[in-house]
Amino acid sequence: MDLAASPTESGTGAHKRIRLLVHGAVQGVGFRPFVYQRARTLELSGWVENSAQGLTVEVEGDSANMDTLVRLIRETPPPNAAVTAIEIQEIDWRGDEAFAIRASTVSGARTAEVLPDLATCDDCLRELFDPADRRHLYPFTNCTQCGPRYSIIEDIPYDRARTSMRHFPMCPACTAEYGNPENRRFHAEPNACPACGPQLALWTTAGEVVTCHHDALLAAASAVRQGRIVAVKGIGGFHLIVDARNETAVQRLRRRKRREEKPFAVMFPSLTTLREVCGLSPVEEALLVSPARPIVLIRRKSGPIASAVAPANPWLGVLLPYAPLHHLLMHELGFPVVATSGNVANEPIVTDEREALGRLAGIADLFLVHDRSIARPVDDSVARIVCGRELILRRARGYAPASVSVKGMHAGILAMGGHLKTTIVLSGTDRVVMSGHIGDLETAAARTVHARAVADSVRLQDVEPRLVVRDLHPDYASAHAAEAAGLPVIAVQHHVAHVAACMAEHGLAPPVLGVAWDGAGYGPDGTIWGGEFLLVTAAGWRRVAHLRPFRLPGGAAAMREPRRAALGLLYEAFGEDAFAMTALAPVAAFTPAERSVLRAQLERRVNAPVTSSAGRLFDALAALCGLRQRASYEGQAAAALEWAAEGHASSQCYEFALREVGKDEALIVDWQPALEASLADLRAGSEAGAVSAAFHAGLAAVIAAVAQRTGEHCVVLSGGCFQNARLTETTVTALRAVGCKPAWHRRVPPNDGGIALGQAAWAAWTEQRSGMPCA
Repeated sequence: MDLAASPTESGTGAHKRIRLLVHGAVQGVGFRPFVYQRARTLELSGWVENSAQGLTVEVEGDSANMDTLVRLIRETPPPNAAVTAIEIQEIDWRGDEAFAIRASTVSGARTAEVLPDLATCDDCLRELFDPADRRHLYPFTNCTQCGPRYSIIEDIPYDRARTSMRHFPMCPACTAEYGNPENRRFHAEPNACPACGPQLALWTTAGEVVTCHHDALLAAASAVRQGRIVAVKGIGGFHLIVDARNETAVQRLRRRKRREEKPFAVMFPSLTTLREVCGLSPVEEALLVSPARPIVLIRRKSGPIASAVAPANPWLGVLLPYAPLHHLLMHELGFPVVATSGNVANEPIVTDEREALGRLAGIADLFLVHDRSIARPVDDSVARIVCGRELILRRARGYAPASVSVKGMHAGILAMGGHLKTTIVLSGTDRVVMSGHIGDLETAAARTVHARAVADSVRLQDVEPRLVVRDLHPDYASAHAAEAAGLPVIAVQHHVAHVAACMAEHGLAPPVLGVAWDGAGYGPDGTIWGGEFLLVTAAGWRRVAHLRPFRLPGGAAAMREPRRAALGLLYEAFGEDAFAMTALAPVAAFTPAERSVLRAQLERRVNAPVTSSAGRLFDALAALCGLRQRASYEGQAAAALEWAAEGHASSQCYEFALREVGKDEALIVDWQPALEASLADLRAGSEAGAVSAAFHAGLAAVIAAVAQRTGEHCVVLSGGCFQNARLTETTVTALRAVGCKPAWHRRVPPNDGGIALGQAAWAAWTEQRSGMPCA
């Protein structure tokens, strides 16, 4: 019976007994105490327990009161819970005299959802700073409404014995709270206090203890004030902390971490101190203080933040304290700090203190650690506001591993993701569970974390994979892992997976026009795709349009040097005359000898692969505008082009022509008219920002034109290019103006962090179309 069912449908007596099986995110949110208290108030008897399927309730008494209990569970569950369904069955009367919370059961198929880690609630925060409270200044304070969940769970059902808190037996005072129905820590599994819970220590780089408990925090704060770098073990891993106002200290962190220009996240003590540096909208403020507490990209306005925190960047990635340890540290410091992931560039975040001594050697000056183990790495989530609502760019702490409902999904589909910003997905029935952010699979350490994430997901869900899905690219590390799994494997084209991810997030069914724009994805024709218009129907998918291809001299080097993309674009448009355009910034950026080599590559088509990539088109225009000739991190040039357009109205709109190649051939979206217009404007002295605004307007207009040409009303926007707020918002407006219904990402990243979801969804839809399992 579904969620809307009424318990009175199965009987007409005034008294009866029913069994409820409540599905969703119902463990670790105080749901058992919630049911216990409501049942007692309604004078109902029976019991509630956590089970492998979610929450099981048996209750008997007055039928009307039981109707009320079901309604309360359905409509007003605890704040952080998410009820997806309630199964109701009438059973035999037993005559229980009271209502009780039972010990959890572990039998049966596992469908219970694991809850993300939750930011410290207001009640715990008040206790943290109350000198009269026994948890005063205790950095591991939590209750049923806040604290660690996903980062400490070792198995389900969710009970203390199956978390990393099992190493800390509760003292008599905590035990009394845990057993008291009137206490908000009633059945709070991570419950702890200074007498029985985890403890802090400050270590040297050799692992020697400097001091412990609150003195360790005070000493760490003193070191930060002195400009030193402190590695702090948090909920899901280590942060590297340094004074965000100290230019020298931040530059030192950059050198040691080998992170040339990519922005650092900044943690502020409070909203008040944040408002001094950034302008906050109400929706940004709400996101910052939500239980997920992600890093949020906010427009900076002024303030003492060192320029090295986010070089040449008008935006800051900011967050507020989300764990008691952070609240205490920021209260002691009173100023913003860099809080970047504890790792070296391209490596996964460090979670173990002993491992940190080795992997963070040469970076951190001191280590503020604790003795609660971290069950799995959980990085900070990253979000921004697009079209007036949140857009998750990195789905991790606070969001993962919440499931996504996918109609028709069958259990056992394991999707391995892509190569960058990787996540993995394992399906259950009608749902998939996405792992947290794993990262780029460039290093052996990252690939090890990827393998562990697969094993972790299989164990927690108790679902045996029967089919593995990978990217079409044969050389991705995730593809190699899929082939090594010893199971049937199917490959899903990269941009099809992007479109499918957005469809799955919004519960959309074909037909749709998918616009998948990113930096690179392996095409079935062996070229680099990335500016794709894909028509998805009940029968499959078809490429109906794409950006005009051009060559990338130097191949992979063009990913790091936008000037190469610009030169390839110019050569495609103007042939050998491109090399005479030395007044243009990207051409002038090469020496005559370098230009000679690049010319030979393009003319001979050697080490100059063909691409239809929108990401490389953005890079090329950024280089032509003089914004960026080299990039030290992915998306840097495209971001500079987006920022340049800020404050410029789209009064001009560059033309992108639609060219027909032949019958049944994909349309070519020709960028040459836009290129020629931008060059003319630049030669006439137009600002880069005005050129960028016209370029964005032209792209939005041509997306709307292709949608009209195909006749599809529903248009899905996906791929890393749609992290760009200017592009997404302009495109949504353009599509709505021609009567289309646009859909774009919200809780699933538009970048490659959403690829695994799309792979799993496409595999499930393939099974539905064929009428038989793929494996």
